[in-house]
Amino acid sequence: MKLVIVTAVDEYKKEVIKLFKNAEIENFSESDIEGFKTSKSGNLGSNWFASERSGADSEMFFSFSEERKVDKLFKLIKEFNENLDTNNPIKAVVVPIEKFI
Repeated sequence: MKLVIVTAVDEYKKEVIKLFKNAEIENFSESDIEGFKTSKSGNLGSNWFASERSGADSEMFFSFSEERKVDKLFKLIKEFNENLDTNNPIKAVVVPIEKFI
C-alpha cells in the first residue's frame, strides 16, 4: 500500500482525474489549494504562478493505492508533463505506508 499525492494547477484538474482513472486508481480525494512560487522567473508568460504576491488556484489529489497502480500513474504523469507548453508540470510524490486499517 502506498500513499500518492499529486498537485497541479486548476487548469489540469480534468486531466489529473483522467490520469487517475487510466491508472486504474478508482478511489481518490481532491482538495482545492493555493500554490505559490517565490522564485523570480524570466518568462512570466509560460508560468502559471506569475507573481509571488498572489497565489494560483491549484488542486491536491491523494489516494491510498497498490504500488503497481501508482507506478502506472507516475508513467502517465511523466508522459503528460513531456508535452506541456508551460513551466508548471503536474507533481507527484509517493509515501510508503507502514500500517493501515
